[in-house]
Amino acid sequence: MSIGLAACGGSGGGGSSDGGSSGGSGGPALSIGASLPLTGDFSEPGSAAKQGYEVWQAIVNAKGGLLGRQVKLVIKDDASNQNTIVSDYNALIAQDKVDLVLGTFSSLLNLPASAVAEKNRMLYVEPAGGSPKMFNRGYKYLFFAQQATADKQGLTFAKWVTELPEAQRPKTAAYPTLDDPFAAPNVEGIRKVLEAAGISTVYQTTYAIDTKNFDSIVAAMKAKSPNVVVHGATFEDGVGLTRAMLKSGWTPGMFYETSAPSFADQYVKAVGEPNTEGVMYAVSYSPEADTPGNADFVAKYKEMFGSDVPPEDAADAFAAAEVMAAAVEAVGSIEDQSKLADWLRANKVDTILGPLSWDETGAPTGEFLIGQWQKGKAEVVLPAGAATAEPAVGWHPGS
Repeated sequence: MSIGLAACGGSGGGGSSDGGSSGGSGGPALSIGASLPLTGDFSEPGSAAKQGYEVWQAIVNAKGGLLGRQVKLVIKDDASNQNTIVSDYNALIAQDKVDLVLGTFSSLLNLPASAVAEKNRMLYVEPAGGSPKMFNRGYKYLFFAQQATADKQGLTFAKWVTELPEAQRPKTAAYPTLDDPFAAPNVEGIRKVLEAAGISTVYQTTYAIDTKNFDSIVAAMKAKSPNVVVHGATFEDGVGLTRAMLKSGWTPGMFYETSAPSFADQYVKAVGEPNTEGVMYAVSYSPEADTPGNADFVAKYKEMFGSDVPPEDAADAFAAAEVMAAAVEAVGSIEDQSKLADWLRANKVDTILGPLSWDETGAPTGEFLIGQWQKGKAEVVLPAGAATAEPAVGWHPGS
């Protein structure tokens, strides 16, 4: 299924074309394609990413478009399926003849999708796909529009834990992890730091993406009684494990999840506001950040979708589009997209996530944020320079 948005489109896989209806004074509309998991296991973040792209489209078109042309989004639903996403990106390029492409959600889907873009020599900026495996393939057109890859996203949290006063520092840890190229390296990075600091691993497991019942995992953790649980999760599994812990009557002293708590209103509704208190997580975005364009993004998101707090994945998608647009405007053409990639490798881009820059592989070179739910509000607590609140020790469900 594909969804066409805004003006009628142009064509030409790696460059612009005169085909399609007028997109304003600059000529035919500039068509930008993406395939997102709007159904299936990743539908929650996939739908948020679609919102982010739509907000960017609305804002950029109101300002005159890109290269003076109105922007048309062509979005397909890959149903969270790796085979479907390959077909979708091939169709976007060969049949829909989009001028540009944007990435999808999750490393699992971005791994094959980026291969299609690379083969077609098209710039590929992904909003959510931080697996280190993305960047060891020698690709030239791939860029990740967050601050750090997955293996580095939890390091600020891990360092903070190891520097706690001895009385507050956990002695034991458990690591339940989704079998996913984003979640697994994220947790592994944290585990290595905590173990090096003397925090013993008492439980570790990897579960399949279709796992729905977490009772046995919780029972196994409960038997080991770890002081901290570090959970590698996306959204539904993050909620599922949390609910299972609450149902069992056992909760660890500290609780960290890789991404589920960053889903703002969706997360609060899923686990209940009192149960969010003290949960920590990796996060790329804060609605309160004083970054270029953030106030406009938050206002337009509320206007279009009714929420004061845009989900992180919507912000990440918006930032990915910002990165792509910055390269296009700087180069002034989309005919040779290797020039867009070269420009990104040599320059920093200011986004609503903050400034982003990349190494030769397309991996970002910044420091990730750590969030924590405090009194029903998502705060950024680490690093200190970006914090909106002080970090608090402990998970206190029911508070």
